[in-house]
Amino acid sequence: MHARRSGDRSGGTTLEQAIARFLTYLTAERRASRHTVAAYRRDLEQLARFAREKAAANADRRPAPARGKAKTAGKTPAAGEALAAGQTAAAGEASAAGEASAAGEALAAGQTAAAGEALAAGDAPAVDGLDVLLLRSWLGSLARTHAPASIARKVGAARALLRYLERRGEVDKNAAAQLALPKVRRPLPTFLDVDAAAEVMEIPGADTAEGLRDRAILETLYGAGLRVSELCGLDLAHVTRQPDRASVRVVGKGDKERIVPLGSHALAAIERYLERRAELADPTTGARDPRALFLSRRGARIGVRRVQALVQRYGALGAGRADLHPHALRHTCATHLLDGGADLRAIQKLLGHASLATTQRYTHVSIDHLLKVYDAAHPMARKRSPS
Repeated sequence: MHARRSGDRSGGTTLEQAIARFLTYLTAERRASRHTVAAYRRDLEQLARFAREKAAANADRRPAPARGKAKTAGKTPAAGEALAAGQTAAAGEASAAGEASAAGEALAAGQTAAAGEALAAGDAPAVDGLDVLLLRSWLGSLARTHAPASIARKVGAARALLRYLERRGEVDKNAAAQLALPKVRRPLPTFLDVDAAAEVMEIPGADTAEGLRDRAILETLYGAGLRVSELCGLDLAHVTRQPDRASVRVVGKGDKERIVPLGSHALAAIERYLERRAELADPTTGARDPRALFLSRRGARIGVRRVQALVQRYGALGAGRADLHPHALRHTCATHLLDGGADLRAIQKLLGHASLATTQRYTHVSIDHLLKVYDAAHPMARKRSPS
């Protein structure tokens, strides 16, 4: 276990209190999204529950004071000694009975007084109780019920918490840094080829406001490579139209803003939708969200679940892909840009990735593009000119 530094005044800070402060730090200082904070909360609360259960199990295994010794310690050797000490025999018996009773209660509870108070308060051990043995025991319990990717995420949450506590001087070192991450197999991202993507875009009808909205949503997801949360958060004021180009201002993860170009197909679909946007309103009051770009049937800002459902439906109708989801259109956008010769750094900026490694994970090179590069670059693949 890692003792707190001598200058630390955190006292008996519990793991739950440390987690609460860490989540506040993520929200207020790191400006993490609510989904990120919620994921950290779930993983760290699970760790706190395990630590609490482990402390209870350890307390149950501790030997309690022997009943006979407690009785002997509470009795005076003789009544004369009790009188010499200024105590009556009755007082001595009462004292002995009280101590024996306390010892019996402790024995029946099967735990020490300190452990009893901690469990009664419902608190996990203090933050300096997070040692390597406890964390490895936690991972061992997770391995039976969780996939490697989930375990890796939970290890990352524990590392982030202990790194935060280490900077504050509440632990001497980050015990979670000594944990080995499980090997995670990353499947290839779901994407569409160019023809299938075009077929999906053509499915929504053009005779209703909802159909025009759906076409604009699909074209924007595919054409701009947006996350579904970014698309749902778009406002009318975020779209900038100029004679020679168009763009959209996107608020991404961590409230980071970026400017993303809009292709001609996406812009045309948005303009056709805006001509009939007013038809999407509350049937009773006629009210609609004045700011949101994409509205639901009742005039409210469209939600993530609704977009996921319509992408799945159009994917099944247009490309026979019932597994299509909004992020697959983002993968498709990046893949087609890469196949077209776009620089990986440019794709990174377009998608809003902080790390180039993330862009490399989300994009992959098609076999056709690989063969073209091979034919153009490898000396053994070049056709010999006739002599």
